[in-house]
Amino acid sequence: MADLREACAQRFAPEEMELLDHAIAFAKEAHKNQKRESGEPYYTHPEAVAQMLLDMGMDSHTVIAGLLHDVVEDCPEVSLDTVRTHFGDDIACMVDGVTKLTKTGKSEILSKEEAQAENLRKLFLAIAKDVRVVIIKLTDRLHNLRTLEYCTEEKQIHKARETLDVYAPLAHRFGMGAIKCELEDRCFQYLWPEEFQNLKRQIEPQQRERMQTLESAISTIKTHLAAVGIEAQVNGRPKHLYSIYKKIQRQNRVVQDIYDLIAVRVIVNTINDCYAALGVIHAIWKPVPGRFKDYIAMPKTNMYRSLHTTLFSETGMPFEVQIRTFEMHRTAEYGIAAHWMYKEGRANRDELDSKLAWLREALELENYADNTREFVENIRKDFFSDYVYVLTPRGQIIDLVTGATPLDFAYRIHSNVGNHAQHAKVNGTIVRLDYKLKNNDVVEIITAPNATPSRDWLKIVKTQQAKAKIRQWFKKANREENIQRGKEMLSEAARRQGRQLSELAKAEYFDDILKRFNMSDLDDVYAAIGYGGITTGQVLHKLIEQYRKEAKAQQAAEWLEQKEGQRPQPSGQQGRGVIVKGEPNMVVRFAHCCSPLPGDPIIGYITRGRGVSIHRADCPNMADLMVEPERIIEVEWTKSEKTTYSASIQVVAGERPGLLMEISQILMNLNISIKSMNAKTTGDIVHVQLSFDVSGADQLDSIIKQVKHVRLVNEVYRINV
Repeated sequence: MADLREACAQRFAPEEMELLDHAIAFAKEAHKNQKRESGEPYYTHPEAVAQMLLDMGMDSHTVIAGLLHDVVEDCPEVSLDTVRTHFGDDIACMVDGVTKLTKTGKSEILSKEEAQAENLRKLFLAIAKDVRVVIIKLTDRLHNLRTLEYCTEEKQIHKARETLDVYAPLAHRFGMGAIKCELEDRCFQYLWPEEFQNLKRQIEPQQRERMQTLESAISTIKTHLAAVGIEAQVNGRPKHLYSIYKKIQRQNRVVQDIYDLIAVRVIVNTINDCYAALGVIHAIWKPVPGRFKDYIAMPKTNMYRSLHTTLFSETGMPFEVQIRTFEMHRTAEYGIAAHWMYKEGRANRDELDSKLAWLREALELENYADNTREFVENIRKDFFSDYVYVLTPRGQIIDLVTGATPLDFAYRIHSNVGNHAQHAKVNGTIVRLDYKLKNNDVVEIITAPNATPSRDWLKIVKTQQAKAKIRQWFKKANREENIQRGKEMLSEAARRQGRQLSELAKAEYFDDILKRFNMSDLDDVYAAIGYGGITTGQVLHKLIEQYRKEAKAQQAAEWLEQKEGQRPQPSGQQGRGVIVKGEPNMVVRFAHCCSPLPGDPIIGYITRGRGVSIHRADCPNMADLMVEPERIIEVEWTKSEKTTYSASIQVVAGERPGLLMEISQILMNLNISIKSMNAKTTGDIVHVQLSFDVSGADQLDSIIKQVKHVRLVNEVYRINV
């Protein structure tokens, strides 16, 4: 770590270097017996993370936390208290923020999905306390992706998927453009390798021409700006591949239609110079209509500021020009990291707080979520999605998910504004509350003291924040009314399913539902349905599942014990082909619940007064019968007897002329007579049920294989009728 130390010594004070030296020694010792997937010593990873943090201009405590970010998570002998004792509360809190729930003991009782949600919740809360946590986490993830080639394919896909779902959007939200772009491109390479290579091949033929256009544009801009006395740094870059891929997918376009495959960056000293440079550049090349964006006057909520314009070169090839100040450029590249400036060891908190307003709003969702997974999912949907930017009448920029309505805007402003919303004005004109907001719309909400939410609003709003606040209002409004309404809604839903709530509303049926939604009793369930916290479908599905399970168990018992009109017959008739070990004269019959065939593994069940019932070993009803294992008896197929057995199959296929004839011909060729055939068409799908006699399971399997080869046949499987 000599290079890192040397670089730090040029920036940090002697007392800071003393703590850094201690951290280097501590990290080396903690990770001394660990290796990375590449075979390198593990401490090369925290060293690289610390170097990246230093390059971003972070303070000494953040660099040290980067060195130590894995010691609690990956080193059993190191606790958080140990880190706090050696390095203080500030560094320990950052290390804790990036540490997963591995040493708390809590992760051991959670499922994989729950643990992941809890880890993300812990991360979000840590970021809210100290934004440096997200900077460490993102640099950690970026270095891991840079070395992902040494991992297994399964791990590559898992890490890339998680990064694209969580960490790249997080980098975007915090304005860390350089990290976001690299994260996305590296994930693109692992998740869709064929599309990645295809896109590279599509871009390469004209790449030389693009680079010539780029170099020519850079030279021309430098010359013209110098001529009018504007000091500027001018450079260029190709568009990162994943953003091109997304545009192609989202807009159904081809590479040739993408205007900004290359971009020129013009970095000047002042805002006035930005607009002056824009005028000079527009005087050189013709701008593409509708492609100018002023993010200086209208900054993005992730702090991004710049002028964007797209131009036609002399050869007709379009290219983008971005114009910004040096301060804007640092923010565009490093986002929130560029705003973490220390003065006498203290951050500029006022500025930071204004930039992190969205995060505080996000964390408010925890108050409305029933569990951690819902909380994390709400954050993902509301704050990691595509945005539409609208303005308040005073010019404040509000970002909402694409498709958001004035009601979403109202609840973003304040719960009371949303709860008492009566009308909405967009650009001075009254609009419906379900109006889809567009970029740069000026939105005004007209409230009334007696106005209250409508349940229909849950179908109108798009943000999870608004939905949660509406549900909260109904939850608190009238619990008894919600309970009664919930009962009525569930009863009506059950009736539409051909059921009665009275037969489904057994207390034991609700156990899984209470556990899933963290509720204490049935009234909580009814109330949640009443105010819209959960849907009738979520509850009814579980209730019907439990009802069917119980009914199935009863039916199995009836089949085995009380089947009317079906008297057991001796071996050689209905039970021919099977012998009971140790009981040669035992009466046997085949169970209709699984219809066993010679070749199937079988077991016998001693019934009361009806001999032995023969079941397939994988019969779904056997689990219920195993309650009395003493009634299970060993049976086997006879080898000498040649006879036939009834069998049925289900065929699912695309509708076409001649389908049934081809299937029938297969059976005729095998000298098998069809006993019954039923066909039902739904849309363009045909469901065919066939019954016939076979010699055993092997012959049935052969039939199924042949039918599967018929054109447009999707599925063929054995059924019990």
